[in-house]
Amino acid sequence: MASVTIGLSVCVACALSGCAVGSMAPYPVPVVLPPGPPISFSGPGVSDTPSATALPRHVQPPPYIPTYPDADTELVPFIGVVENLFFHPVVAYPQVAFNGNEKTRGIDENMVTVSEFNKMLQSIYENGYILVSWNDVWSEHTDPRGEKRMQRNELLLPEGKKPIVLNFDDVNYYEYMLETGFTHKLILGGDGEIWSWGIDPRGKEVISQDLDAITILDKFVKEHPDFSMNGVKGCINLTGYEGILGYRTQTSKDNNSSAFEARRQNEIEAVKPVIARLKQTGWYFASHTWGHIDLGRAPIESVMQDASRWENEVASLVGPTMIFVYPFGARLDGADVSRTGPALKYMQSLGFRVFASVGRESFSKMKTDISAVMCDRMHADGTTLRTSRKNYLKFYDAEQVFDHARPDYGTTW
Repeated sequence: MASVTIGLSVCVACALSGCAVGSMAPYPVPVVLPPGPPISFSGPGVSDTPSATALPRHVQPPPYIPTYPDADTELVPFIGVVENLFFHPVVAYPQVAFNGNEKTRGIDENMVTVSEFNKMLQSIYENGYILVSWNDVWSEHTDPRGEKRMQRNELLLPEGKKPIVLNFDDVNYYEYMLETGFTHKLILGGDGEIWSWGIDPRGKEVISQDLDAITILDKFVKEHPDFSMNGVKGCINLTGYEGILGYRTQTSKDNNSSAFEARRQNEIEAVKPVIARLKQTGWYFASHTWGHIDLGRAPIESVMQDASRWENEVASLVGPTMIFVYPFGARLDGADVSRTGPALKYMQSLGFRVFASVGRESFSKMKTDISAVMCDRMHADGTTLRTSRKNYLKFYDAEQVFDHARPDYGTTW
């Protein structure tokens, strides 16, 4: 494993409360990575980041123009299912995550380890899949009646390749993760690349590109450029209640002190170049709500308040998006995708067009009464590794990728 260890003296104190929104834990000072030339940015997320009040409600993705590393490869229209697979942050240190702490069971159910993620990527690649973006799969058009509706675009791919959307929920580095075997944040190195920053089981600071799903996928695409159309990596699905990408950018109802706000503004400035570099290298963003709220139960007033906080604290940094990812897979207005209730109409009015839940198969349905697409994503995690091997054989074989550093909870294969 290639990693860089730096001996900076940092105190990281945090409570193991996965959903607590309160005082900000002491956080590491910015770290300078392996030396390289100065990097300047002019893309979205730096000097031209829009304010929340000026943020457009919906920005249509640019026209799909297929590009492939080998210019001589013939591209042909793809007809079929666009697979949709999502992950949570990957476990960097299984010996910490699975040591019997109070989070062990949940981590085992919802996450994969670095070892598993590496094997999954290799298998997905070998099975002929190629990365595409949700923004390339779907777009909005005006139908013959003059009404806005979504449409599936014609995807041009190398013959024999199958499209897949990879997306990553909760890339926020919640405080409970800081002591349970995960990396702590994404940072920008002096070489202009994205790295992860964290603390290993010995208490040493580690900067690496081998311990985090985002940087692992970056490296994999660099080594296998034919795994990506248009240089796409994946969709990063963010909440906001404990900041984003490891930076504590959230407001707090319990702490309005000038010191808290000064730290928050410092975190906001620190995350901007990270966002810009992610966008420049094939990553894009989706809303996962601000508070990871259960939309199947939340009254519309709570949905509206949460959406406002996400726009003010997250969209103001990452930019607008048409993609909305349901926490817990709980759909707005209930499980019936044919229903269009007031909550879905409200979120659609904010510019969201692709609404993604969780299911056993990759599924999508264009609404006929409103400009929206309803999707299901398959979940790569400990639960499906243990119990759903057959459903995922088209991507990888759970028996071959399973990390036996996991607890002995048994499998069905």
